[in-house]
Amino acid sequence: MGPTRSGTRRNSSGDTPPKKSGARPPRADAARVNPLALLAPLFFAFELWQLFVGERYLGIRRIRANADPRELPMSNAMAITWAGGLIVYFAWMATLLLHPVGRAQGFVLIATSWIGYGLRAVTNLKWTLVILTFEGSIRIGMLLSLAITTWRALAR
Repeated sequence: MGPTRSGTRRNSSGDTPPKKSGARPPRADAARVNPLALLAPLFFAFELWQLFVGERYLGIRRIRANADPRELPMSNAMAITWAGGLIVYFAWMATLLLHPVGRAQGFVLIATSWIGYGLRAVTNLKWTLVILTFEGSIRIGMLLSLAITTWRALAR
């Protein structure tokens, strides 16, 4: 490999190396980022809010008083926010399955929700709060895992 008459170097195959331009080429890692995973912090906050509301309506004081949470008053705004949030949350979990980055977390989120729902349906009120707490902690862990994975892919 030596300089040619024009002064540019050629590689062993005789081709001239590409010129360097000021523009950066697209990163290969950019395709590895799931754009929907950027919503993980929003659903993390929703999950924390669910734990707070769950404790309020199914807390130890309510269980000791033998109060049925379905009989407790709930504002329409809170009920609509909660139900709408759950619908959007499950739709988001399902869309995570479509992209390789976040597919494992999406699967665990969905499986945890369905298993938790099945267990809550067959247990008494005293165990419901325990199941909800474990379920929430697993989902929070998966959301943190997804957020960290996405952040690392963006930072590369």
